[in-house]
Amino acid sequence: MADSKPLCSRDGDPMAAEALLRDVFGIIVDEVIRKGTSASEKVCEWKEPEELKQLLDLELRNQGEASEQILARCRAVIRYSVKTCHPRFFNQLFSGWDPHALAGRIVTESLNTSQYTYEIAPVFVLMEEEVLKKLRALVGWSSGDGVFCPGGSISNMYAVNLARYQRYPDCKQRGLRALPPLALFTSKECHYSIKKGAAFLGLGTDSVRIVKTDERPSQLLSSACLLQGAVPFLVSATSGTTVLGAFDPLEAIADVCQRHGLWLHVDAAWGGSVLLSQTHRHLLDGIQRADSVAWNPHKLLTAGLQCSALLLRDTSNLLRRCHGSQASYLFQQDKFYDVALDTGDKVVQCGRRVDCLKLWLMWKAQGGQGLERRVDQAFALAWYLVEELKKREGFELVMEPEFVNVCFWFVPPSLRGRQKCPDYSERLAKVAPVLKERMVKAGSMMIGYQPHGTRGNFFRMVVANPALTRADMDFLLNELERLGQDL
Repeated sequence: MADSKPLCSRDGDPMAAEALLRDVFGIIVDEVIRKGTSASEKVCEWKEPEELKQLLDLELRNQGEASEQILARCRAVIRYSVKTCHPRFFNQLFSGWDPHALAGRIVTESLNTSQYTYEIAPVFVLMEEEVLKKLRALVGWSSGDGVFCPGGSISNMYAVNLARYQRYPDCKQRGLRALPPLALFTSKECHYSIKKGAAFLGLGTDSVRIVKTDERPSQLLSSACLLQGAVPFLVSATSGTTVLGAFDPLEAIADVCQRHGLWLHVDAAWGGSVLLSQTHRHLLDGIQRADSVAWNPHKLLTAGLQCSALLLRDTSNLLRRCHGSQASYLFQQDKFYDVALDTGDKVVQCGRRVDCLKLWLMWKAQGGQGLERRVDQAFALAWYLVEELKKREGFELVMEPEFVNVCFWFVPPSLRGRQKCPDYSERLAKVAPVLKERMVKAGSMMIGYQPHGTRGNFFRMVVANPALTRADMDFLLNELERLGQDL
């Protein structure tokens, strides 16, 4: 077999491969970076699913295609994808782009390594620890541990798992048999990953005790919980809730946790980047008292998906003790370097993508001062939008914002002055879905909407893209008026 004639392959021509990549990079610069960030271009080009399937020709066949066809497919993918770096994309907690972070992502993908051992990722093992050290310092810790996770939801799940293991280390081997009924506490405004994590970890969603947002932190440990025989072990506070952008009172919650010996986790996936701002970091006062913090720089800092850090105050190697399995083919203890540099046993995953380079490179370019300005600018634009919104007929704030989430209703002409009508709320709740459909099909902008508690559908405007200006805020209001003038 060693002497057999090599099979024909498209993989053996380095010149053709280089030419293809140069062409693809050119398309990316033209279609994603140049056009995709231009306010004169569409945010999206909406197509119904069946039509989109036909346009993309998704079927995978036995025969390969020529480079020209591959380039055409790249253009089609970009054309029909949502341009999240567009200045009129307000739909998610992430938006915009940073050129240095994107450069880091390209280098990361090109090197195609896994962040589990120093021998195959020496640069990134050292870099990850330096980045995590910087993030921990902003929280207020001089030491600790941490890891980049595949999203904030996983960071939250890790925190729950670590808190459980710290209290009941036998559960790693014996599972749920080693545990009494457990209870964790969080607010009604928490991210849904807390309940998902409880289900995934075998605790069950009934173990998640919801605290109303207007209750005092001292009411966390209810007598009902104790009477049911459940053992409290963790409180998950939120710094920057998903919809309203609210911040839990961390100092008061930390007092309760300290008094009762509970693990305090702070889900700062959205609001953690406020720690960079000397003006606004008071919103997270008390975060240094947490045991763990989830923070997503891919959101407000625009590091790019995904960049999600789990930070720990622990210095006892809890991550490795909780998650490690000492796979002998990866984590040999007789290596020629310090095996403590092999960080892969800290996580549940085996293969782990590199998520530190994009943040590191962006930080090197912007500096902490540049990132602070980015955060402060987002606050300033959010406040500008609020003031402009208040001046216009037909716009009603859900609440005064604490962060850069601006939540409001657009009240169309037919409903103005009819607030006392019995069907007002029902009719108002139908407005946002109609306007969302119109803006998406026009490609003019994208804003999220949702109901919230007893409130009917309202818009959640997220001011996060560092390229935004006051003109973009004005456009948002003008476009809603245009789209809703006949309602």
